[in-house]
Amino acid sequence: MADYPQYRRDRDPSDRGDTGQAPLTASEDRQWATLAHFGGILGFVPSLLIYLVFKDRGPFTAQESKEALNFTLPPTVGAILLNFLGFVPFVGSVFSVLATLIWLAITVYSVIAGIQVNRGQPYRYPYNLRLIA
Repeated sequence: MADYPQYRRDRDPSDRGDTGQAPLTASEDRQWATLAHFGGILGFVPSLLIYLVFKDRGPFTAQESKEALNFTLPPTVGAILLNFLGFVPFVGSVFSVLATLIWLAITVYSVIAGIQVNRGQPYRYPYNLRLIA
């Protein structure tokens, strides 16, 4: 069996090109890309986790999770700050309403993106800072 390097136990452990994880199939790639966009409903954490775990396993997932992360990160941070400012007396309700509107916008755009990506088409958010290259 030493003649067949395709067996995992016969591979050189210093080979850094192999992550030890199989690449995603086309349907799995589309599924994780879709979940990265739908995860925007919860903020930037789902797209961040999907990007970190699957970026090397599927090109479509890498592209779409990065797009979702770039879109959800700034407004999520803004909404968290506005929620903290919501505790300020007399004007706190204005900040809370703004935070809710931000969450609503993230939700609408994330659902639109998730539906399009589930069809196998890449999605570009109209308002995206693209902080992560």
